Amino acid sequence: MRLSILILCFAISTSFAAQPEVAPTATVPAAAAAAGKDVVHQLNNAFAKVFEIVAPSVVIIEISKKTDSGESSPFDDLFFQGPPDENNQRRNPGGARPIQSEGSGFIVRPDGYIFTNFHVVEGADKIEAKLRDGRSFPARVVGTDEKTDIAVIKIDAKDLPVVQLGDSDAVRVGQFAFAIGAPFKLDYTFTYGVVSGKGRNKLLATGGYSISDYLQTDASINPGNSGGPLCDIDGKVIGMNTLINGMNRGLGFAIPSNMAKEIGAELIAGHKIVRPWLGIRIETLGDDPSIRDLLKGPDKGVVVRTIEADAPAYKSDLRPFDVITHLDGTPVETDSQLQHEVLKKKVGQNVELTIWRKGRMMKVPVKAGELPNEITRASNEPIQPAQPKEEDTGKFGLQVQELTKEVAERLHLAVQRGVIVTDVADNSLAAQQDIQREDIITEVDGKPVTDVKSFREALTKADPRRGVLLYLDRKGGKTFAVLKAGNG
Repeated sequence: MRLSILILCFAISTSFAAQPEVAPTATVPAAAAAAGKDVVHQLNNAFAKVFEIVAPSVVIIEISKKTDSGESSPFDDLFFQGPPDENNQRRNPGGARPIQSEGSGFIVRPDGYIFTNFHVVEGADKIEAKLRDGRSFPARVVGTDEKTDIAVIKIDAKDLPVVQLGDSDAVRVGQFAFAIGAPFKLDYTFTYGVVSGKGRNKLLATGGYSISDYLQTDASINPGNSGGPLCDIDGKVIGMNTLINGMNRGLGFAIPSNMAKEIGAELIAGHKIVRPWLGIRIETLGDDPSIRDLLKGPDKGVVVRTIEADAPAYKSDLRPFDVITHLDGTPVETDSQLQHEVLKKKVGQNVELTIWRKGRMMKVPVKAGELPNEITRASNEPIQPAQPKEEDTGKFGLQVQELTKEVAERLHLAVQRGVIVTDVADNSLAAQQDIQREDIITEVDGKPVTDVKSFREALTKADPRRGVLLYLDRKGGKTFAVLKAGNG
């Protein structure tokens, strides 16, 4: 039996061996495969060339500063400092202690002017700039612009290699992007990706004013990259890396090179950065459904949410809940568009707002003022328990009392009539709409409120299911709130 099996196996083997050999068919012609490999080599060389072109103009910025016990900038960990370790002095408990960190920058003039981020050099006692060739120079701050997070520093050197600034307006989503910097103190790290978005704004809390339209990239950007260049395939700088959204999420953001160039030139010239403003907080119509339901007018526009105290708009006829549709004849459909149109104007220039209010279109002139460094708000004294009878409007979660002349004078209020909010119940409709103690309610659904009685009557007639519109005076500013049942 065993012999039979062996003979059978031999026969099968002989049968297969007798078959002619068949050469494998190539799925890709050899010439095409070689050409494809050449393309990869060309791309490989192009990537390496970007680093070779740009890296000599990139500097690593070492910062030393002192901070009080337990205090540090909110930017420290997010943007340019490495994680705490045995060498990181941030772990030292108590007392004033030196903070050391690294950021990046790039040389824009051969005589030593360098662009970087404001948050990189903020509060620095000592700045050192290390060059790619190994040299190190002390640096001084020439000028900063906190609102765009741009700074210019200077080292005493000559004939330095400089970057070539590209046109960020011409950048296309999907094109290659390259970042050079010092993430986690790993100097001259080179990463690549693509430009994954343009026109990103509202990434930083800047007092309600969005100035930068950031480039978004998935090129790996980590703490230490701040202030470094974002480049295109030609080695031109198209942005200044400035923000990350968590570690390894593929979301990095860069200040467009055109903005960095404009602001940087002003700082080098020693000029103060002056921007126009109207003094309004705004939102795109449609962002808040409760507002949309109360408006039976334009389909597109920008809702005036708040008018700041003593701001240019405060001195005009503009009111909260107005819908701005045009500025100097230019249509505006989003809050970002309106902000950009305002920034095109000059301080002291008169602008004309086309607005919709209560069923009709109007023109409201406003004289643009200068955007202050900080939006100052009146610091009111805490309100004391009311002597007049308080009115408890339980279904809204509000307690109010009549605004007397004495209370208005003591709290330095501009308004003299209305009701003052003395308490807001937790988790109530009023709390959800951020109505605050000491807010003055001056109107309900367009009806003036002069005392507790008129306020109560207006609320009785209001329909919470549709939404109740309250006009508020808040520490000198003007705003509104919509109380709508079912919001929570």
